[in-house]
Amino acid sequence: MALNARTKKKSSDYILFNILYEDGSQTSNRKIPITELTGTNEEQAAKAFIEAQDRKIAESAGVLRGAVKTVSRAEK
Repeated sequence: MALNARTKKKSSDYILFNILYEDGSQTSNRKIPITELTGTNEEQAAKAFIEAQDRKIAESAGVLRGAVKTVSRAEK
């Protein structure tokens, strides 16, 4: 195996969330690493992770994303 070969993460390493933004747009099945979902409120931790991820994307792409309105765990 090559030294730079990528290893795939297991689907059990992530939890999927659906995100609804205040402007009415939505994204489905956003992957949140289980390690980021610490504390008692899973949805609040996921919202913080998504907002940080959206800010990082906005910095690189120069396109701002609306504020997150709700976060809900996606059904399988």
